Amino acid sequence: MIAATSKDFGLRFFYLAFACLLYSIWQAVDLLVQVELTGEYEHAPIVTDDNTLTLLKEETETG
Repeated sequence: MIAATSKDFGLRFFYLAFACLLYSIWQAVDLLVQVELTGEYEHAPIVTDDNTLTLLKEETETG
């Protein structure tokens, strides 16, 4: 987590908007992956942070 201690409203609003955008993209990717793999959408996520980090570690050969 970032320590958002800035008193600048514009910067704090940017942090919020950017976090909302990233979350929305994550949800859209999960929906598309679920529909592609299973043909339907379940509310339980397939694309989780754990399996994404594992995939990134394997692809970049770190960890």
